Amino acid sequence: MTAPTASADPARRERTFFGHPRILGTLFLTEMWERFSYYGMRAILVLYLTTSVVGPNPPGGGLGFSTGEAAAIYGTYSALVYIAPLAGGWIADRVLCPRKVVLVGGIIIACGHYLMAAAGLTQAFFWLGLLSIALGTGLFKPNTYPMVSQLYGEHDRRRDAGFSIFYMGVNVGSFFSPFVVGWLADDYGWHWGFGAAGVGMTIGLIQYVIGYRKFGEIGAHVHRPADRSIRIRAVGVAIGIVLIVAILVTLDLTLWDSNLSIITTTLAVVIVIAPVVYFWRIFRSPDVVGIHRDRMKALIYLFIGVVMFWAIADQAGSTLNVFAQEDTDRAIGDYVVPAAFFQSLNPIYIIMLAPVFAFVWQRLADRAPTTPGKFFLAQVGVGISMLMMIPPAMGAASGQLASVWWLVTMYFVQTVAELLLNPTGQSAATKLAPKGRVSQVMALWLMGTAVADAIGGQLAALIIDQSMAVFFGVLGVAALVVSVMFLVMGKHINRLMSGVR
Repeated sequence: MTAPTASADPARRERTFFGHPRILGTLFLTEMWERFSYYGMRAILVLYLTTSVVGPNPPGGGLGFSTGEAAAIYGTYSALVYIAPLAGGWIADRVLCPRKVVLVGGIIIACGHYLMAAAGLTQAFFWLGLLSIALGTGLFKPNTYPMVSQLYGEHDRRRDAGFSIFYMGVNVGSFFSPFVVGWLADDYGWHWGFGAAGVGMTIGLIQYVIGYRKFGEIGAHVHRPADRSIRIRAVGVAIGIVLIVAILVTLDLTLWDSNLSIITTTLAVVIVIAPVVYFWRIFRSPDVVGIHRDRMKALIYLFIGVVMFWAIADQAGSTLNVFAQEDTDRAIGDYVVPAAFFQSLNPIYIIMLAPVFAFVWQRLADRAPTTPGKFFLAQVGVGISMLMMIPPAMGAASGQLASVWWLVTMYFVQTVAELLLNPTGQSAATKLAPKGRVSQVMALWLMGTAVADAIGGQLAALIIDQSMAVFFGVLGVAALVVSVMFLVMGKHINRLMSGVR
């Protein structure tokens, strides 16, 4: 069954949300609350992992891992969050329509946060909660963006601006959550912080259900329905995964602690291999030929840029979060600012700058830089953001606390780079996707972040406990090398994209 064209659904012609279809507002708020839950929990996750087990909660009551171990756990978890959309994309394309998959994913995410809030009863709830959030996000994440895409016709010039507005909404939730969750965790205990993240997701679900009847045909279709035998196999795989997880979380948790390095490294290797296999399967598909084949080749280059960018940007919740906690002077008079609050810098910058970028792209229209050009600038920016952290990291190694302005400036540079790369890349991915494979290609796009987090976590585990400055330097230089690739190969990538800007 094929979804209707842009002109067939009156919902698409409504212009009641900043000049865009009203449904964009519902999706805006749904994603905002999901990001509230995700980034709120992320703001305290590594701090919880590295906090001493001994002592009251707060300031103790954590799991007592080293920075390197915590970074590996965080990287692996984040990678699972972004590789799980492979399943969510397939389910939306073959079994359930995207808007139903989003609802189910949100419910699982909320349950995961509540399990983490109950981790004081048994540590098994903590691990099960993390896995539940990864699974729920896998269902949720790849299916909101295709619904945004369906709001616009193929040649609607509002498309990129709509994605930028949607992305701004995402960051409204990301901005408030570290303040709320970080404050609760810092003053009242970790379980209060994790619980607040669950409440945020619950609010998002209520709002989504209320707006559900306004969607019309948006997200209501399964593009390539699977036959009965495929559905049965899929159910069997799902049951098998649930049983394996149930067995793992009921094992003695010392098994996890004693084999942590092996577990995280093995998962990282699998995650890095997964997109290679997925690209290979797409290229072998008989319907991916001609222009669609060239566009998928272009997507490989963009995928490399995404991996490099998020390997750096996602250090915000990991090594940079620990740097804020342990190596930054956070005192304002007698008040010490919680480290989690620094997680709000990136989203507030996005809220400030996203409308500017949306306005600029609309005004420039065809004169704006092409997607490879924006990716080149983004890689330069994110590389510089890491290199500028070398001096404060060297100072911290000698016992000197860094000024907060290092983090304030670094996050600003990263945000400019992010606005060049992320909304543009997401929009390009939906346009480069072969017909009927938008959700799957979006899931593949999100896998770039999974690969980035897996690699970033393993690099941190190898280097960070020896030298934080060296770690920042390695990432910065690597990003500049990738920027050269986009500079040299830009015209070739544009040809492969076949008219997609």
